[in-house]
Amino acid sequence: MFKKREAPRANPEEVDTIIGSGSEVQGTIVVQGTLRVDGRVSGDIQVQGDLIVGEKGQVNANVKARHVTIAGELRGDLELEGTLELTPTGQLYGDIAVANLIIGEGACFQGNCKIQATGSKGQKRKQQQAREEPTTEVQ
Repeated sequence: MFKKREAPRANPEEVDTIIGSGSEVQGTIVVQGTLRVDGRVSGDIQVQGDLIVGEKGQVNANVKARHVTIAGELRGDLELEGTLELTPTGQLYGDIAVANLIIGEGACFQGNCKIQATGSKGQKRKQQQAREEPTTEVQ
């Protein structure tokens, strides 16, 4: 009766930028493609593509991205267009706004979660509601 739909996820095969283990970065990071963090990052992260936090990765940042996969630790708020995946070793401490959420058994999530509609269906619904709302002119 119910059809299970696969949520889009971060693709670990297409990584453009890597912050390796033993590396530490502080400040604002802006990446056009996919970013993988196996070291430490503090600040803000803005990724046009995906963010992957490896098992040894430690991120203390607010994040804006398409999809995020966390196998390490992330402390901060996330605003995503797509999917957040917490693997069984992943730890997330912060508030999230996502379209899809996948939490593996054993993962840790402490914070608030807002699931928001995205894509053509959600946008069409908002546009339809805006058209149906009556407008009143004030003179």
